Amino acid sequence: MSVPISRMPSAQRPRERLLTLGPQALSDGELLALLLGQGRRGASALELAAELLADHGGITGLAAARPEELARRTGVGSAKAAALVAAFHLASRSRVEQDQAPRLLGAQDLARVALPLFAGARVERMLVLICDAQHRLRRTVFVAEGAIDRVAVPVREILNTVLRHDGRCFAVVHNHPSGDPHPSVDDRRATALLQAAADTVGLRFLDHVVLAGERWASAAPLSFDDS
Repeated sequence: MSVPISRMPSAQRPRERLLTLGPQALSDGELLALLLGQGRRGASALELAAELLADHGGITGLAAARPEELARRTGVGSAKAAALVAAFHLASRSRVEQDQAPRLLGAQDLARVALPLFAGARVERMLVLICDAQHRLRRTVFVAEGAIDRVAVPVREILNTVLRHDGRCFAVVHNHPSGDPHPSVDDRRATALLQAAADTVGLRFLDHVVLAGERWASAAPLSFDDS
């Protein structure tokens, strides 16, 4: 006899398991059941998910199925079929974007990515470039904007931004509207602070680049001897 998911022990329900343990702990059937939401009379969402996987020979075959094929299974229908196809297509787009994401291996790569984002900027702004463990760019986020020639460096906000987007390493870029890319003492001090803070939370800090128009320079960390 089918047991509805709502009557299962909390620790065995797919949604609670995902929230507690993370999606990597769930089987294909459990993840699929979460997408389905509900089963049908006499079959839970988990059982319906198992039927779909069996129909199509596993998750790879299911991902390639057309909406009308999925909708033939009793309990799926056109709405759930469309939702499944949309979910698989989003995953496919994500993989393509990840494969095409630039790798940031040095200051020149950082400058090339950041330059278009600072076009026309008249005040200092600070950009965080968030990367995965292979230095592939995942996201760019502006975290600060200040008066000309002066911008605060919000270290805590920068680290929170990287962690919130599941980054593994990061870099920062800010601009000098004055037109001189030469890093100031404050710029170099900010680099040292970010490097130390990243080490504390287990992140890899890549670089701090200063832009001025089309020119750029890397802001080396300020050492104790320099200060």
